[in-house]
Formats: sequence, C-alpha cells, structure tokens
Amino acid sequence: MSGIPLGVLDLVPVPSGSTAAEALAHSIDLARRTEEFGYARYWFAEHHLNPGVAGTSPAVVLALTASATSTIRIGSGAVQLGHRTALSTVEEFGLIDALHPGRLDLGLGRSAGPPQRRRPAEGAGGGGGGPPAPPEPVVPATPVVDGRTPNGLRIPDRFSFAHLLGHPRVALQQKLLNLPGAQPQDYSEQVDDVLALLRGEYRTPEGVEAHAVPGEGADVQVWILGSSGGVSAEAAGRNGLRFAANYHVSPATVLEAAEGYRAAFKPSAELDRPYVTVSADVVVAEDDATARELATGYAPWVRSIRTAEGAIPYPTPAEARALPWSEEDGKLVADRVETQFVGSPRTVADHLERLRDATGADELLITTITHGHADRVRSYRLLAEEWQRRG
Repeated sequence: MSGIPLGVLDLVPVPSGSTAAEALAHSIDLARRTEEFGYARYWFAEHHLNPGVAGTSPAVVLALTASATSTIRIGSGAVQLGHRTALSTVEEFGLIDALHPGRLDLGLGRSAGPPQRRRPAEGAGGGGGGPPAPPEPVVPATPVVDGRTPNGLRIPDRFSFAHLLGHPRVALQQKLLNLPGAQPQDYSEQVDDVLALLRGEYRTPEGVEAHAVPGEGADVQVWILGSSGGVSAEAAGRNGLRFAANYHVSPATVLEAAEGYRAAFKPSAELDRPYVTVSADVVVAEDDATARELATGYAPWVRSIRTAEGAIPYPTPAEARALPWSEEDGKLVADRVETQFVGSPRTVADHLERLRDATGADELLITTITHGHADRVRSYRLLAEEWQRRG
C-alpha cells in the first residue's frame, strides 16, 4: 500500500439525527469493511462527555469488534491513563487478548491535566554525585518555512488551549472521571508499571510482587500516543516502544513529536529502531467537489470541541451551513481545517505521501468522519484502492 500500511482511527462519531447505538453498529461494520479493504489496524479513541462521540471505552468496543473481525489488528488510540490505573488497564486488555490472542494494540495516552515533569536524561551525572544532564533540545530535521515543509506539507502555527483553563466543563469532566481526592500517577511511571505488569516483573520497593491474571504475558503491542516531543515521546523512546504522532490533533507539533521520540529512542526486545505512525483527518470521494461537500460539517464539529461544548452530533452539510459562524470561529479551527485532507483519491493520496515523507512515518493512521455511514465506508474504500494502486 504505497510503501507503508494504513490504519484506521475511529472516534465512533454520532451523526445528527442518529443514536449512540447506531454509531456503534456503524463502527463495527466499518471495522469489518476496512479489514476487507486491506487496512492494517483499527483503533478506537477514548473521549468523554461528548454528545457526538460514543467511543467512551476502547476496551469495551474492542471486545465487540474483535468478535466481528478476524485478521485486522485492533487497539486503543488511546487509553487515557490520567484517570485509571496501570492494573485496570492491563487486566482489561488481558481479558480481550485471552479470547483474541495476538491481535491487540494497547495504545497509551495522557488525558487532560496538569503538566507532567520530564524525566532527566541519563548523562555524566546520572549515577554519581552530580545532577543529571538536561535533555537535549529537539530540533525537527524537517525545516518549516512560511508554514510549509520543503515538500509542501502544511504545518500551521501552534494552537493554544489557554482559553479552556479553568473552564467549568473541563473541571466537571475531571470531577466525574476521578475519585474524590485522587491524584493522577506520573505518566512515565504509569507506563513503566503497565510494562512491568505485562512482563510479570512488577515489584514494590519492598519486593512485593503483583501478577495480573489475565494480562501478564499478554501478546499485545504497546504504543504511546503523543502530540509533542515531551513526556509521551520520551516515554515511548526510552522504553523502545512504538509511537503515534498526532497530526490530526496537533498538526503544528507533529514534526517535534516524531523527532523527539526518535531522539529518545533506545532499542528494546520489541524494537531495534524507532517505529512511528502518524494520524491524519481525511475525507475522500469520487471528486474534489463531492469530498468538500461531505466535509462541510468538520469546522463546526471542531469548534464544539475547542469551546468545551463537547463534540456535537456530526451535522449534515445543510445543517453545518445553517449554523452561526464568525471570524473568531474560523480562527479557532483554522489549523485543523487547513490540515484536513479532503478530495479525490488522487488528491488525498498525494497529501498523505507528503505527510509520510515529511515525518518519516512507518505507517499512517486515517480518521474519517462524514454524516452518512455509506459515505464514510466509501471514503476508506476509495483511499485503500488508490494507495494499493500506488504501492
């Protein structure tokens, strides 16, 4: 498939006029269909308090999808570790792996919360009396001039979520997801605990062992998802894990994320070199004009997320055009709209090849949302056919 595999990232979107039950049925059907089309893996994201997104529990949806498919790898993109424990995560995925061994990807991500500290880099002072050496700054290997890489990939200005700090809906989500008084564990430490439990090597400082059954010894691929070259990229590199860089969430920082991971990478029993998948928002139709029409609802849908309203049910093109829209709204979603790949199979495949080449991706992860299920299935089919033709 044009040199590298394509995967699917599914948020289980709920179209306007539809229900969560229908959205789940459509997602399971899409997993079956993309398996037929030749996609390599199918991941479910985790989101909460979003009326237009039904993917609240990747493990539950994965268990259902595993029974409806047979060969495609399935996984989480990603489990949000900020409001769960390492043990509960390993046990959940261990249950699925026990029934469907060898097909599971455990994607780990951070949820919204306070900034996490970076681990100091190992250096001259790491084992002696001096302070550890600071981490080397990450300089993306691909230059960006006037918002584009040399091959034309759009890299917009960095988006700031400062306007959501202290927002009551953000605070409400944190309240409902966390037990009263609970403090999230340091993310890097939590990743270490997940790996130790999977390997059967978990020990307390006092030497007490813990064994997750099922879970210990599960044949799962562990991935880290990240939007920058910070804590997540470092945790993936330090542990020699696979890494997913989020162009579709944070296009401004995708190069930093990929390069930060590679800079931190250390070979492991799992991998001898860095391995990266990069996500992209995509809508494909028979021609550019039809695809643009199908993508009309994307801007107001992103606006609903970035105002903390919560993702609205995905609107029809007519509903989207009828919604009020301001210049400020346009600025709020500009980076996402500019980096959504919309068009004919040829147009979108050209964009994806630029993304592949600029980031050095080993795989690409495709997320597509349209109001109609048939349009969504067709988008994935047309892209797969074009990608295979180029391969």
